[in-house]
Amino acid sequence: MSRNRTAVLAALLALGLAATACASGKATGGGQATATAAGGDGVRTGPGVTADTITLSLLTDLTGPYASLGKSLTQAQQLYFEQVNQSGGVCGRKIETIVRDHGYDAQKAMAAYAEVAPRTAAIPQFIGSPMVTALKDRITADKILTLPMAWATSLLGSEAIQVTGTTYDVDMINAVDFLVKEKGVKAGDRIGHLYFEGDYGESALAGSKYAAGELGLTLVEQKIKATDQDMTAQVAAFRKAGVRAVLVSVGPRQTASLVGVALAAGMDVPFVGSNSAYSPQLLATPAAPALLKDFFYVTAGAPISAPLPAYAKLVADYRAKYAGQPLDSGVAAGWTAAIIVGDALRKACEAKDLSRAGIVAAHRSQKSWEAGLGGTPMDFSVFDRPASRASYVVKPDKQAVGGAVILKEAAVSELAGKYTVPAAG
Repeated sequence: MSRNRTAVLAALLALGLAATACASGKATGGGQATATAAGGDGVRTGPGVTADTITLSLLTDLTGPYASLGKSLTQAQQLYFEQVNQSGGVCGRKIETIVRDHGYDAQKAMAAYAEVAPRTAAIPQFIGSPMVTALKDRITADKILTLPMAWATSLLGSEAIQVTGTTYDVDMINAVDFLVKEKGVKAGDRIGHLYFEGDYGESALAGSKYAAGELGLTLVEQKIKATDQDMTAQVAAFRKAGVRAVLVSVGPRQTASLVGVALAAGMDVPFVGSNSAYSPQLLATPAAPALLKDFFYVTAGAPISAPLPAYAKLVADYRAKYAGQPLDSGVAAGWTAAIIVGDALRKACEAKDLSRAGIVAAHRSQKSWEAGLGGTPMDFSVFDRPASRASYVVKPDKQAVGGAVILKEAAVSELAGKYTVPAAG
């Protein structure tokens, strides 16, 4: 087991180094944008909007634990807005993007936000629950439409912040339902939950606790830091407790260590992850056999391998633009978020109000948003509860585009349907 564990950790370190390259090679953008009451076309404007440009900011992780995700998100969004500009832009204006890397560090994220906010109309990408939570009051006061690439319940409750799809707790409730209906878990059994400390893990844990209580299961918790890499102790704890399955709400490197070490130790149970727990790059590591055998994840967004015309075009366009770059869930998630912001800008233009408040109001006017990207329509008119409660169950697959395929179509479990999402603090 020692040699297997060492191989897994070495491969994960290499994966982390390979993923640190910025989507464009460096942080980009940042030209000044002035605010005016109304443009010559009669459209009300605000910070980040001039007579000929709309400036958007992407606050991402290109050097931290979600570097591979951040790169995919950023490149997909840059591709989308480039295509928008090629089609004439929005409201007669070209889209410009500012990219800032915070490395999954809250202090750096706060500094980056302070720098770009004065010249930003909207934020199509902000990675990290801790980062967005730290800035929640500021974003709300600034009225900047912001799409976090995070799904903690702490992010709900702000008109300016749009949590797309489900929240982590809802996904974990649907995950436990899957384990009971499909994997033989039953009342009286123990299930484990490995989770990060902080908003991401605590939000996911709220869901697993609720589902376990409703179904008569005992939950065995293991909390770790985002900097922890070797899950040997956690596997030992789960084995000692005799868990029948493990929920996983950590990063991809910790997921690979967990399932790799578990397989080497002869621990044959299913693992079900939150949407942030998996990356197809893991299929190139020694953890691949364990991931392919026993790992699943739940997510509101369809994997990029889903047979959807919009995804087929995205895959072709992305490969043409970024030849040789991996296609993963970040590409689909980034593209979706970019479309959501693009649609809000277009609606704001129709209302002749591209001020920040106008953009937020235009976005919140949509009660059943769906752009041919699978799943269930999202209700953007509410901001104190998730836009959707339907989760896909997805399984790693080496042959699939993006390294994953749909195992079960998006659905709302009975438990998730009646669950009361905690009020955001």
